[in-house]
Amino acid sequence: MYEFRRKAFTLIELLVVIAIIAILIALLVPAVQKVREAAARTTCTNNLKQIGLALHSYHDANKKLPPGYVMNVAAGVETGPGWGWATHILPQLDQVPLSSQIKLNVDVTNAVHASARTQRLAVFICPSDDYVGSFTPTGATVSLAHSDYVGVFGSNEIETDPAAGNGFFFRNSQLRFVQITDGTSNTFMVGERCSMRMTATWTAVIAGIDEAQALVLGTCDHPPNDPSGHPEDFASRHTIGANFLYGDGTVRVIGSSISPTLYQALATRAGNEAVTIPD
Repeated sequence: MYEFRRKAFTLIELLVVIAIIAILIALLVPAVQKVREAAARTTCTNNLKQIGLALHSYHDANKKLPPGYVMNVAAGVETGPGWGWATHILPQLDQVPLSSQIKLNVDVTNAVHASARTQRLAVFICPSDDYVGSFTPTGATVSLAHSDYVGVFGSNEIETDPAAGNGFFFRNSQLRFVQITDGTSNTFMVGERCSMRMTATWTAVIAGIDEAQALVLGTCDHPPNDPSGHPEDFASRHTIGANFLYGDGTVRVIGSSISPTLYQALATRAGNEAVTIPD
């Protein structure tokens, strides 16, 4: 009788198999990452579309847009309550129970808002960003819920005069769509700011701290993801640029290579600039 013996792998054969597996894994990982990023970008786009629908519904009901943030001012000093534009559209985002917990005439830092101000809402989170949950802004004594989306103040600096934004949102703003004379399809309304630039919130501005207004607002001083950008500028972790919601409800990606002149023109509501919308 013949005795059959199974031939074992040689060391060289084993090393070849391991090398092939390593190559396949190296090829697979970037493909998986690409698919994940595409899915995250789609979710981010859908978030902004929901926010756009909510803003339009708010406008339809109130004949005006929500304020960039609500703030009393005494002798040039902001004193609260601070609630931002996103807080005002909670009912339009199916967040009526959360909205009912917020007293808009009471400061965000008041103990009555301890629970509401830290509620993490998926519609305000881009999956590409790091997980933040809630955070305590520099100089503050309370924590706020994170958001990856801030209202567009315009092309000018927020700290110069928070009530003088040339975009959609600024302190105590009450704009109507008819006042967007550059056209809602030519004007940014809300954009992305990921936590690597400056952590933002959907809740409110905390009066008296540095960069307070940038908690809910952003300015188009520098193109998205510009290394020299300021904390209030827009940025994202998407590989191709940051998502922006336009006034007409459309969402487009804006890359860092956009012309600064065009970028700032898209940020203003009444600049009367001639613009060509990027693809």
